Amino acid sequence: MNEKSGSFELLEPSPPGALVPDSWVEPWMIAAAVALLVVALAVLILKRKKPAPINPLAARRAAYAEATAALEKIDAVPARDAAVRASLILRKYISVAAGDPALFETHEETISRHDALKNFSEEARATATHGFARLASLKYAAEIPNAAASEVVAESRALLETLHHGFRA
Repeated sequence: MNEKSGSFELLEPSPPGALVPDSWVEPWMIAAAVALLVVALAVLILKRKKPAPINPLAARRAAYAEATAALEKIDAVPARDAAVRASLILRKYISVAAGDPALFETHEETISRHDALKNFSEEARATATHGFARLASLKYAAEIPNAAASEVVAESRALLETLHHGFRA
């Protein structure tokens, strides 16, 4: 075979379609895969377990039980430390039971907010204002307070009772 030929004959180029391999994926296969994916996604979204609705009464009871137990654990400590602990316990109760951001505020910020303690009766709000002011005076007094820790805990327990029973219906 003679690879070198003396003729300068031009040959027609081959069409580019002939160079592309045949695809085994058909358009209906792509459509079926997309449809299957959409159905699977819809099933996952609809089947996803929805969280159980929160029962506010049960949350209040649990917060009350937790606060009562925490107040019982305050024992022989100085009155200032008892006031700090009791204030934190009561603010945590309010934040859980009423959904109020009192846990992250001072008592002045809580009382000065127009919507503070809106879930409570007027009597409970007034008692809370006085009770938190009393705890603040013990916590921030220049002199070490001469009140007994048991007195602070008793006042805090009474405030907790008033708050727990002072929710509006």
